[in-house]
Amino acid sequence: MSRHPERATYERDIAFSILDEGLVAHVGLTTPDGVVVLPMTYARIADKLYLHGAVASRWLASFDEGSDVSVCVTLLDGLVLARSAFSHSMNYRSVVAFGTATTVRDDEEKQKAFKAFLEHMLPGRWDDSRQPNRKEVAATTVLSLRIDEASVKVRSGPPKDTAGDYALTHWAGVIPLSLTSGEPLPDPAMAAPPAVPAYAKDYSRT
Repeated sequence: MSRHPERATYERDIAFSILDEGLVAHVGLTTPDGVVVLPMTYARIADKLYLHGAVASRWLASFDEGSDVSVCVTLLDGLVLARSAFSHSMNYRSVVAFGTATTVRDDEEKQKAFKAFLEHMLPGRWDDSRQPNRKEVAATTVLSLRIDEASVKVRSGPPKDTAGDYALTHWAGVIPLSLTSGEPLPDPAMAAPPAVPAYAKDYSRT
């Protein structure tokens, strides 16, 4: 049971917006070596999540017939400083999705997933890059997970101290946090670097 049920919601639109803004998913799964949690890139197409990894990975073989996984994506929005050390917290938005992930065999669906992975990370980049060749596609396993069940938790706003602590003089409030991009750095291997594309120069996750 959750300690903070007031932070939970099951609205799909909220879950999808968090998944679309995030970049890294932590995927929990059972392997022959035990339960593991792996950071992975991902993408969403409609109500499906796509994950990928190298064909050579031992744990991916278990997905041929389907395997249960949990996928967690968290966005950290701020540090919440309360008057009491015990009441400190963080402002965040998180999604935990549960379901059975299976290996994608259809070539057309797999190609759509490859495009989604890159467009999720950097919209506009797919058409401005070389497309995956057969060798690269064959060396990559793509997993599909239908988002049938997802739990969303959100914490926002100022600290929540106990009534007796509001008279204390310790500073309290929120330190906002956000993901920001720096100046794009061109690859030194480029003989004549072209102009930085707008999708890279003006990159933002919001």
